Amino acid sequence: MRKNFGQLGGEEEENEINLTPMLDVVFIMLIFFIVTASFIKEAGIDVNRPDAPTADSQDDAAILIAISANDEIWIDRRETDPNAVRGAIERLHAENPKGSVVIQADEESTNEMLVVVMEAAKQAGVNNVAIAALKD
Repeated sequence: MRKNFGQLGGEEEENEINLTPMLDVVFIMLIFFIVTASFIKEAGIDVNRPDAPTADSQDDAAILIAISANDEIWIDRRETDPNAVRGAIERLHAENPKGSVVIQADEESTNEMLVVVMEAAKQAGVNNVAIAALKD
């Protein structure tokens, strides 16, 4: 009788489920989703963009530049001096040469600051410059 009871205990140990392969698969899937996720880049401030009925979406926007209502320039969540805009664009363009520049100018900002940023982008060697607007 004891012999049979001992055999039952041995069978219980053999019937346990090994969770290690399942955890390995879950870990690999987690790494896959982290690596393939696209992250949203932000300029650093919230801007009231003007409305435009013919606005198109820009898929390859690599450099986002925001101009506030007070004519402050924000690149990569930092306020930037107008004289340093070209250097910042060159640095970001070197990281992603195929990307474009998107300028998010507030409705209350001046045209002068918009032109300064556009000229800095052209001088930095970026030919694809777009101005962000809200589509009606």
